[in-house]
Amino acid sequence: MGFLSDALGRIQPSATIAISRKAADMARAGRDVISLAAGEPDFDTPRHVRDAAIRAINEGKTRYTNVDGIVELKEAVARKFKRDNGLDVTAADCFVAAGGKQVIFNALLATLNPGDEVIIPVPYWVSYPEIVRLCDATPVHAVADASTGFKLRPETLEAAITPRTKWLILNTPSNPTGAAYTAGELRGLAEVLMRHPHVHILTDDIYEVLVYDGGTFATIAQVEPALRERTLTMNGVSKSHAMTGWRIGYCTGPRLLLAGMLKLQSQSTTNPSSISQWAAVAALDGPQDFLKEWRAVFQGRRDLVVAGLNANTGLDCLTPQGAFYVFPSVRRLLGRTSGGGARLATDEDFVMALLEETGVALVHGTAFGLPGHMRLSYAASNAQLEDAVGRIQEFCSKVS
Repeated sequence: MGFLSDALGRIQPSATIAISRKAADMARAGRDVISLAAGEPDFDTPRHVRDAAIRAINEGKTRYTNVDGIVELKEAVARKFKRDNGLDVTAADCFVAAGGKQVIFNALLATLNPGDEVIIPVPYWVSYPEIVRLCDATPVHAVADASTGFKLRPETLEAAITPRTKWLILNTPSNPTGAAYTAGELRGLAEVLMRHPHVHILTDDIYEVLVYDGGTFATIAQVEPALRERTLTMNGVSKSHAMTGWRIGYCTGPRLLLAGMLKLQSQSTTNPSSISQWAAVAALDGPQDFLKEWRAVFQGRRDLVVAGLNANTGLDCLTPQGAFYVFPSVRRLLGRTSGGGARLATDEDFVMALLEETGVALVHGTAFGLPGHMRLSYAASNAQLEDAVGRIQEFCSKVS
């Protein structure tokens, strides 16, 4: 009998973390590395949020809190959902955890049994299927590739639903593709879900504030209020307020589910960091005008990267509507050899050769369930992005 659990054997380590670590090791060894593998804003946490955290420390707000968050933060979360998403909820309908990932983990662990199925559009964020497997349930992959703009079609969703389906996980704007569903597209999915009352929806809205070209963000419980009672709407301050390390995620959903999540969290991490919670109150209730500026910066970076990658390099890159990722296809360059002599049989071969030969760190598409692609995060300075795109173009031009 092995020492480690069977559950651990069902999951893979995070590919994004693994590539970021390798890039960091190369940089420490003196290599000139540009890491565009991790997904976090490069801006500083806004000053008023940092000030709130310092104030909380100085006022001694450093004790245990309610397991599911301080009342002040849950009230701020309720105000946010009402203000931005048209969801008329109270603090009692809200829950706070140590990051969005813990919200998802709690929700799935509190509801899944062996044999249950969870529909996950492909490509997906790396953690969704692994958390499902850890719960001894089955991820069901519904392909939403470049032919559909990386968006799940209603007929594809319909075909994936079985009597064992318990959840659909929907992420908009998406990691890894940046695809953002319009209200009309969500309505098409909602019509399918209305026909299948046993299916619950977990919507990951963590990139909500990053929708470009004047687009409007929509979330499914807002588009179809009849789905409210079986939808968990998840969000957080990580991407919106450049607070990835503060670890605050939040959600609203059915109270029965929230009670189950509370029970689980009471026996795992207990409350999220008290100081981070007070900072998050300031983030949600404070000025949001900086977001317009950040959005404009990110949109400019997106345009720079998409144009650069599509400039006769053998890559094919769609223009995403949100988040800060592009997900170009590398298929035309596979089966060949890099300038450094590496055989490029797979997308993983491609990104590893790119890292070794140019110092640019990206994540291979297979990690997100869609081989033949790679993910580039453009949460970096324009100078870094121009340098990285130049190196990628040069690498591609030498593939033979």
